[in-house]
Amino acid sequence: MYKGFCKQYSLEIETLMVLNFNRLSEKERRHCASLEVIKLGYGSKTYIQNLFNIGQKTLERGIMELNNPDLYAQIAQNKQRRSGGGRKKILQPLSNQD
Repeated sequence: MYKGFCKQYSLEIETLMVLNFNRLSEKERRHCASLEVIKLGYGSKTYIQNLFNIGQKTLERGIMELNNPDLYAQIAQNKQRRSGGGRKKILQPLSNQD
């Protein structure tokens, strides 16, 4: 368990939060974790990163999206990423190599 400066949840609550977190989509995970960091305040980034096993950049991206309505609006309701995000499609199929 993380020993930091922020308020921490009980083990029972942490377990329920992680179970629920694992059922969320990528976008919902980002926003859920970011809301917890905003709610808990100082020192909570490391606590939430360890609790949900997510990266610092993911957490920061979620906080940016929640604090900036323009960024949040760029993600369509039924999509996980902004337009143009993710892997690019292969334009030409590879030829058979013998």
